[in-house]
Amino acid sequence: MAGKIPQHFIDELLARVDVVEVIDARVTLKKTGRDHMACCPFHNEKTPSFSVSQPKQFYHCFGCGANGNAIGFLMEYENMHFVDAVEALAESVGMDVPRDEQSAKARDETRPLYATLEKVTLFYQQSLRDAPAAIDYLKRRGLSGETALKFGIGYAPDGWDALQSSVTGEEEQLLATGMLIAGKDGGRPYQRFRDRVMFPIRDRRGRVIAFGGRVLGDAEPKYLNSPETPLFHKGRELYGLFEARRSAQESGSVIVVEGYMDVVALAQHGVENAVATLGTAANREHSEALYRVVPNIVFCFDGDRAGRAAAARALLATLPCLQDGHDAHFLFLPDGEDPDSIVEARGAEGFHALLEARVPIVEFLYEHLASEIDTSGIGGKAQLAERARPVLATIPRGVYRTLAVRRFEEIVGVPMGMDERASPARVPSSRARDVAGESARDGYARARNTGGATHIDDIGRKQIVRAMMLILQHPIVVGMLPVESFEFDDTLPGADVLLELVAHCEMAPEITTGRLLERFRGRACHTRLTELARSSPVAGLELEDAGAADELADCFAKLARFSARRKHLAAIKGSP
Repeated sequence: MAGKIPQHFIDELLARVDVVEVIDARVTLKKTGRDHMACCPFHNEKTPSFSVSQPKQFYHCFGCGANGNAIGFLMEYENMHFVDAVEALAESVGMDVPRDEQSAKARDETRPLYATLEKVTLFYQQSLRDAPAAIDYLKRRGLSGETALKFGIGYAPDGWDALQSSVTGEEEQLLATGMLIAGKDGGRPYQRFRDRVMFPIRDRRGRVIAFGGRVLGDAEPKYLNSPETPLFHKGRELYGLFEARRSAQESGSVIVVEGYMDVVALAQHGVENAVATLGTAANREHSEALYRVVPNIVFCFDGDRAGRAAAARALLATLPCLQDGHDAHFLFLPDGEDPDSIVEARGAEGFHALLEARVPIVEFLYEHLASEIDTSGIGGKAQLAERARPVLATIPRGVYRTLAVRRFEEIVGVPMGMDERASPARVPSSRARDVAGESARDGYARARNTGGATHIDDIGRKQIVRAMMLILQHPIVVGMLPVESFEFDDTLPGADVLLELVAHCEMAPEITTGRLLERFRGRACHTRLTELARSSPVAGLELEDAGAADELADCFAKLARFSARRKHLAAIKGSP
């Protein structure tokens, strides 16, 4: 069972959905031979290396190594959790996800809330058509009808009961989603948002979970968000992420700005990879969510004191997320400017020109820490290094951390005492070398020392790996071999997983690569099996099913012979 969803349901779901249709709805695929190709949505490239196999129900990028089935694609591309991806696919083919009692209750409680917020969104959009003041406001801000439609922008009429008069019979849901405020002493509920331009806030699946409202005049608060609800936790969400995902992945970066109108105005001018926090400081949860979509984050703040204070909080929250392959920069805008005003006056070109002046995160760390220290002398530099050391230590160990420390040393001019270049952890252990595969000479040396048993185990292990490759890439061939083919010493390393693969294929003769891999999700062997699913069992040769069946039969024949030799050696070793 994966999560709380029965494995049999997941298997049936993957049998009904088509990975080509799922991916083609999000990334334009082109039929090339037996497979479909596209430029990879997970890294920047000009020559397509992203391949999708319909027979295998499996995708693989030969550039960055991304791979998986339809569930895995939604998890990566849409930044979905496993359960969300399963639900989205199930909904697309009209299946209901079975749940245990607790999960079913939680789902039953939240499902009506999503439906209600969709009705509220429609009500606000319809209300905008009859609100000339709101339409005039949006036009003055330079927004087109197309942009307003893309972001689902609407208008909340003035008054106290327009919403509940339109969305009738759902007062309980309107209260639960924060769209209505309960009257005092049991009085009649009233609208939370009144006479405001409304911005729907969507989750990673595109469902409306809350709203932000902007006043038309000078009333306060200028911006008002939905309260915390079962659907909405403002410290976790980012406005515009759903709309920005495609552009962000294509550019490899996302720009974090401070307001709804900044996001919308940038998109209006063609800068479509911007998102905004929802009245909270940028935090680690935000950065982790963004790094699941892109490798680089650009934080865009005002250059004043408040902007730099906000940048410092984003800095400290992001450093622990800087695993190898991730990066972050900071852009500080001229006084009195915001992204909205810049693109209005200078267009996208002017904004991109400003982006060229963005500061790498390590450089900004130096600026931030040095702002209160006199670094003109050795003492000040030593003090700065001392302050920086624990902060830099929050970066995960790896190449990025090593380079960040070196760069900080270059800026400060003194050693940090954090050099990991000679760390023993960088030296491969004997166990690591064994896992990676040892040379034939080492194998034969061990064979001589152990009477041949270890050498036979090595050969058996290689055949097991080869058999796994063949089965993962051609599951149908298991049914082409007689049952007695699979008889060998099941104590060989990896034999248990190989026999489990065989069993799954025997029980479901039409199983695909994608479905087969899903049976192992969440287990320690899943990553290794996924690697084998995209490896080549015969170098430079793409096998057909018949050829794969012959290769697999040969693997099991060798395993049977090696099993007999292993048993014979064990008998000799145990004899007096």
